Amino acid sequence: MRSCRVARRVTLPDMPGPASGEAAHFRALENLYGSAPINRFFRSTLTISGPGHSVIDFEVDQSHFHAAGAVHGTAYFKMLDDAAFYAANSLVSDRFLLTTAFNLLFTRPIGPGRLRAEGRWISGKRRVYVAEASLIDSDGEEVGRGTGTFMRSQFPLSSLPGYGSASPGA
Repeated sequence: MRSCRVARRVTLPDMPGPASGEAAHFRALENLYGSAPINRFFRSTLTISGPGHSVIDFEVDQSHFHAAGAVHGTAYFKMLDDAAFYAANSLVSDRFLLTTAFNLLFTRPIGPGRLRAEGRWISGKRRVYVAEASLIDSDGEEVGRGTGTFMRSQFPLSSLPGYGSASPGA
């Protein structure tokens, strides 16, 4: 008696790989950023492209100016701190980080227009994280730079409104 075997191709269901959980965390952080009430004052978007990297694109206008007609330092700080913070928090999927210190360097004044803050994780993977950010104008020139330290807080990311929402502000 001859045995006849029929080869069957079995396709496994799409299983989440390591990158998909990471990507979901990045999208959830982007949503968290968009849901923060402070961002009503700053037209901006956060993109996390990979672990330890973030980009915030934003528009500044005269509502962000100080009395001498240039962007106030609070805008520099906010965008640099946020970019460095999200670069660091992209490496932490369970807890919200808190800024414990931030050093800022203003390289030149900026007027209205499009700016980009680029954040990069530098060191730390347990309790304290160090990240830096550069602020780039629409001509590609650096107009500010900052370095921050961040530590784990008591707040689980999953408990924060906006983290994991379908869309920013949801």
